[in-house]
Amino acid sequence: MVYIWHDPSEVPADFGPSVVTFGNFDGVHRGHQQVLSQLIRSARLTHSKAVAVTFDPHPAVIHRPESAPRLIMGLEDKLEALGELGLDAILVVKYSLDLASLTAEEFVEQYLVDCLHASHVVIGHDARFGRGNSGDLETMKALGGKFGFEVQVISEFGSEGYPLHDDDGTDRRCSSTWVREALQEGDVATAAEVLGRAHRMRGEVVHGAARGRALGFPTANLASDSTGLIPADGIYAGWLVDEAGKRWPAAISVGSNPTFDGVSRQVEAHVIDRPREAVEDFDLYGQTVIVEFVARLRGMVAYRGPEALVDQMKLDVVQAHQLLARH
Repeated sequence: MVYIWHDPSEVPADFGPSVVTFGNFDGVHRGHQQVLSQLIRSARLTHSKAVAVTFDPHPAVIHRPESAPRLIMGLEDKLEALGELGLDAILVVKYSLDLASLTAEEFVEQYLVDCLHASHVVIGHDARFGRGNSGDLETMKALGGKFGFEVQVISEFGSEGYPLHDDDGTDRRCSSTWVREALQEGDVATAAEVLGRAHRMRGEVVHGAARGRALGFPTANLASDSTGLIPADGIYAGWLVDEAGKRWPAAISVGSNPTFDGVSRQVEAHVIDRPREAVEDFDLYGQTVIVEFVARLRGMVAYRGPEALVDQMKLDVVQAHQLLARH
């Protein structure tokens, strides 16, 4: 069981000792996983609790709202991904200007020492924390001496057993930026390599214009407030996971569908390979579903009419079926 706390007051007074790290962990990619797996090993060796501290919202939303990056995943998916790694607890700290005003020492004392009773703090070489990002590795080492915790330095690069390379073949550090770049290009395969799993979105299924149903390809349309970074426009093979946990193979459309005028950008998934008797009564409206992107089949194209679009959609479904069968 993973304890998830949304406020320091929820942490039991007798909790600890703990091995702690902190960060945004957007995407919980392989670099994050490498750091956290080493944290967990350290916790087991020292008979301590393995704890990750993360922030919500992303600091950029508070400091630079006009240029804040679209998050790779929503908080619910981040907590699920973190929990699957084997952590004992996750503390979600509300990020605010008050939190940002804490000095490096105040942050460490209040959250890592007084709250989580850290015996070890795991930190990267380039970590920054505290007011104006004034705290760094040397600061943490000094605070460890003052408060009585050890500092373990971990280099977050690639992932053990998974050497990752950029397009030119050189090693590249796993990062949330790399994932965003790949998704913005529609390269969900590279995003999955860096993430260690397929990129996903989560949202409620809402009513759309019903054009897909009229064409013989009914779709589950995600609400505009769905979480998860939307990849580049195009057609993808992937999976739809319903509220019951059932995974359905799907052909996923992202974009405004240029064959029709006046259509806003949307994400919609056409579930394939449903049993004949389930086609008519397959109703996902109102459900919160997960859409996972496995591979991009093609870009978004404007066809001369519905007939040409239907012919292409049939080919998309066949290609998606063949690709997903290999997964």
